[in-house]
Amino acid sequence: MRTQALLDAATVESLLTAAVAAPSIHNTQPWRFRLDADSQVLEVHSAPERTLPLTDPMHRAQYLSVGAAVFNLRLAAVHHGWRPEVKLLPDPHEPGLLAAVRLIGPLGEDDQPSDPGLYEAIARRHSSRMPFTGRPVPEPIVAEMAAAAHAADARLHIPDIAGTRRLLRLTAAAELRNRAHPSRTAETLTWVTAPGSDASYGVPVTALGPPDAAGRMPMRDFTSALPAVRRPALRFERHVQLALLWTPHDRREDWLRAGQALQYVLLTATVHGLRTSLLHQAMEWPDLRAATALPRPKRCHPQLLIRFGYGPEGARTPRGPGHSAARPAGPPATDPQTGSRLRSLTALRPEAHGGRAGGNPYCAGASGSSVARSVSCPW
Repeated sequence: MRTQALLDAATVESLLTAAVAAPSIHNTQPWRFRLDADSQVLEVHSAPERTLPLTDPMHRAQYLSVGAAVFNLRLAAVHHGWRPEVKLLPDPHEPGLLAAVRLIGPLGEDDQPSDPGLYEAIARRHSSRMPFTGRPVPEPIVAEMAAAAHAADARLHIPDIAGTRRLLRLTAAAELRNRAHPSRTAETLTWVTAPGSDASYGVPVTALGPPDAAGRMPMRDFTSALPAVRRPALRFERHVQLALLWTPHDRREDWLRAGQALQYVLLTATVHGLRTSLLHQAMEWPDLRAATALPRPKRCHPQLLIRFGYGPEGARTPRGPGHSAARPAGPPATDPQTGSRLRSLTALRPEAHGGRAGGNPYCAGASGSSVARSVSCPW
């Protein structure tokens, strides 16, 4: 009988570092991780203290953020030669447990990833709130982004010029509502950090983008209450390239799948040298979110708008260290080979994790081809 390989401390740190590099609304990083070293299961929990009660009362944006972290975790596992098996919302009695990622063993010969550069793109991907050039993105790249969303059981709609203008108008309307809402403005400002701050969460002033001098691009105004720190206005691209990420259903598990799809799309764009930023304002008002939906199909639940194109990299936002995100609930285990102390959790139950052997290592339970974007993965 084959002895299961053990996770060493360096691999655990690498997995968590990749996970926390995921995007999150206002860079709240609303996740926590627990590792059971014996069963080699990483639990992903919500972090209630890093939520946005006014902006995100249903926690949908938080679930998108956690889903993106789960996708990074899966990519990192595959990079280190492990096959990840994921179960979303594994325990109905523990609603804060959003995902369980079990490392079930080494990858087989048929499991090698066919998306070169995705893992390396994790460290390079971050939002650019700066103007883009307006240079059109080639259709094959856009198609690859759409296929990535489809592989993660979501959809990516690329609107025409009229559709783009409509979505920008709805986003602008939401931005105006946010600015006129003192409590929401205060909540957003809470997550803006001063220059030189050592905060691991939130958006530094140096990472904020300028407003559009022409007033066409409704970027989020984090500093409306502090005009003294607002950056000078610049002209944004005239022809905006947008994508609407949507799902056929709107349950909690769909939000987690949408988050994984979002990160797959963003990393695919990063591999091709694109910059991206997220427009979430319209999703924060139920009537405006409903208005962003496509007329067909009938069951279209918008999750997020993605702005993409070529342009400057923009400033990075900080991340909490991966090792501090793992919460041990018992004495650390020791790796007999390295002597490294691993985080252990004794509270996990030995429950089954869904999925079938074989197939795409990025997609839990996907069978057949290892090309993630050519299959529909039951995430």
